[in-house]
Amino acid sequence: MPRNIRAAVWLPVALFMVPVTARAQRPETARSDSLQRAISRLTARLDSLEAGQCPSGRAIALPDRRPGQQPSLDTLAAAVQQLSARLERTIAARCPPSPEARAPQPSDTVSDDLTALRAAARAAAQGGQPGPAPGAPADTLPPQAAPSTAGPRSANLLNPEISATGDFRLLARDEGPQRDNGIVREFELSFQSALDPYSKTKIFLTFENEEIGVEEGYIYYAGLPGRLRADAGKFRQPIGDLNRWHLHALPETEYPLVYQRFLGEEGLSGIGVSLYTTLPVSLAGGTHEVWLQGTTSESEPLYAGGRQPTLLGRVQNFWQLTRSTYAQVGFTATGGNNSDADLRSRLLGLDFRFPYRPPEAGTRRDITFRAEGYRLHSTELGTTTNRYGTFVDLSARLSRRWVVGARYDWVEAPRGPEDTQFRITRTLAWWQSEFVYLRLQGEHRDSDLEGKQNLLTFQAVWAVGPHKHETY
Repeated sequence: MPRNIRAAVWLPVALFMVPVTARAQRPETARSDSLQRAISRLTARLDSLEAGQCPSGRAIALPDRRPGQQPSLDTLAAAVQQLSARLERTIAARCPPSPEARAPQPSDTVSDDLTALRAAARAAAQGGQPGPAPGAPADTLPPQAAPSTAGPRSANLLNPEISATGDFRLLARDEGPQRDNGIVREFELSFQSALDPYSKTKIFLTFENEEIGVEEGYIYYAGLPGRLRADAGKFRQPIGDLNRWHLHALPETEYPLVYQRFLGEEGLSGIGVSLYTTLPVSLAGGTHEVWLQGTTSESEPLYAGGRQPTLLGRVQNFWQLTRSTYAQVGFTATGGNNSDADLRSRLLGLDFRFPYRPPEAGTRRDITFRAEGYRLHSTELGTTTNRYGTFVDLSARLSRRWVVGARYDWVEAPRGPEDTQFRITRTLAWWQSEFVYLRLQGEHRDSDLEGKQNLLTFQAVWAVGPHKHETY
């Protein structure tokens, strides 16, 4: 566009410059000189636009015609005026006006109060001190803040998000000698970061019983073709509703008893690859998620400590029933072999979750009901067994700070001699803030082989950093 305008400018100039020059000694040469200056300014604005810059200043104004002047000058002036208008339209399209140009200028009649308010707002926006009032002497200037020695705000962009969680407990038993009544159950460090536009990582380190372990550490890619997410590393596996949760985020102090007896004391983790997606179909208006995992899982109850490949599949379904309730139903299947122990294990699970959370109550009131059941089919040394386990959990938030809950566990031994256990757990939790909560828990245990026991636990959990008590 600027090149076309330039050619259109110089064509009338070439046509009319000769007669204008021939009359250069006449009195009307003053207007001719004004036109030449206007053409020079027009050329300068074109040069600036072609260089990728936005010309400054006002549009070109041409001198008015006076009686007795040559008609040829009028024709030239009209042509230059049209080209100037075309140029200004091009500048307006390519160079939007600056905020300063768009902002209305204050009137001279603005009151002193409004002027002082604008000055204070300007100082706050610039992070400085408000200037003196109009007419104030120089010695009343406010003290200037010392230059900041802090680095730029972007200095931490390459650092991971670091969080830490502590879990301390006091225990009391109803029989036997009292020992280990005060324990630090776990300290956890979390590192989470985006590695690049394509992948992220999460790493969780645990400090327990004077040992350091890796609870999870994996890289994952989201937004892959087919709406896939891929994880690689060590991760907690999606069995039931609570196995993915970390210990400090559970509604009780420990994992459900069926997790402990069928999967391991702290649930099941695996090292391998995981694929996750949502199905493109909807049954009865629901959302359906699918996990497929191939891992090496170390589990004494399932695989007798073997580390051979295992497979896991899970389908999780979600239905929004009302504004306050939804239903979640999941099916899980996992299995593997341990050829050294001549063991073959297959685990099937069904889980259900039903929360009630009124939107108008916000974080002050909610009720969550969970129920899960499992069947463990094992063949060891030619002997096949089927063992079962279940739990039912109910928690209710009475206010922003107080939460009560109860859970019933019942489970058989995973293999070997039969030993049925059940537990009844009641909890009362007080959330001091989103960073700290205190919990009092009473637990009754009953085992065919170990008898009965009652346990009272006081738990204090605290967290620092951006990722506190994460749930799934």
